[in-house]
Amino acid sequence: MKVEIFSDVVCPWCYIGHVRFGRAAERFRAKGGVIDVTMRPFQLDPDAPQQGEPVIPALERKFGQNARQMTRRVIDTATDEGLEMHYDRALSANTFEAHRLIEVAGRQGHGQEMAERLFRAHFSDGLDVGDAGVLRGLAGEVGVEDGGQGAEEVREQLGRARALGISGVPLFLFEGKYAVSGAQPEDTFAAAIDEVAERTGQTPITQLAAPVDGCDDGYCAV
Repeated sequence: MKVEIFSDVVCPWCYIGHVRFGRAAERFRAKGGVIDVTMRPFQLDPDAPQQGEPVIPALERKFGQNARQMTRRVIDTATDEGLEMHYDRALSANTFEAHRLIEVAGRQGHGQEMAERLFRAHFSDGLDVGDAGVLRGLAGEVGVEDGGQGAEEVREQLGRARALGISGVPLFLFEGKYAVSGAQPEDTFAAAIDEVAERTGQTPITQLAAPVDGCDDGYCAV
């Protein structure tokens, strides 16, 4: 099953949704299913300055005095998922280069891991995910070799997101045509995965008993 996850690394609900979906995906894999996940870019604020700034003032400019109340709700939800979010030290940043790094990491089989590290860098560590030096360090932690490529692919995928009418994230696109929006509960993601598997003929076989006698590759031992 192919799943594309459209998200932004400074989006708290994307982080929460990423973790919840990951757990649901592991439940499917435990049943014998196969899921191929590709991270896709989305920028909540494509015009954000390259140099990071404290996120609380940036949120207050956008949402007014409700900003701190909104962050408290997000922090409580994240805590329930085992995640740490420290808005007191988080930095608002332009995320284009972070998405480019995820694109590069994806080619090396580390796309989800790179995205998770960037989420944690922003929300837990207070790092500037728009800073080139920070990104180099994070790439090294994950084991990604970054040669500076991937920018054109990110632009193409940002354009594709617009063409698909995606206006909010996270969005989980299954097989290019079934979509689930928002940081849904783990059970909701699990049900969606099972439904898509059934619709597309990818429902894994459930092993009810350990094999004893049977046939392999057209040959039956008697």
